[in-house]
Amino acid sequence: MDRYQRVEKPREETPINENEIRITSQGRMRNYITYATSMLQEKDSNEIILKAMGRAIDKTIMIVELIKRIVDLHQNTAIGSADITDTWEPLEEGLLLLETTRHVSVISITLSKKELDTSAVGLVQQASPYSFGAYVLKFEDIIINNLYFSP
Repeated sequence: MDRYQRVEKPREETPINENEIRITSQGRMRNYITYATSMLQEKDSNEIILKAMGRAIDKTIMIVELIKRIVDLHQNTAIGSADITDTWEPLEEGLLLLETTRHVSVISITLSKKELDTSAVGLVQQASPYSFGAYVLKFEDIIINNLYFSP
């Protein structure tokens, strides 16, 4: 592929809902956790949706598990895939234009204060907040006591 360069296509701007957080592999976990917990605790949002694609999926799962340690929530997970088509133009004459299609995994995790549809396939049963003995983990403890590790 050294004889080709990828053609940048304009991205489709899909509107983001007020309660939706799109996780990227470049974003800092601390920022996502802070924003999500502030939405749930300060803005009185009953539900947030975290979405990610590809390499950001594992980060999203870690973020969700940390948020669930802070706020008692119900969880529903939906997984799928998306096809992304890349166009490559040749750098030399005589070569043809190439199009490649990638299948990228997609995850959407809904966290809610209220009970979710119990018939949903991706429903995760609610558990009480994680605790260590009589000590319940809070967000401030995760950051201050170095229990939180940034990748």
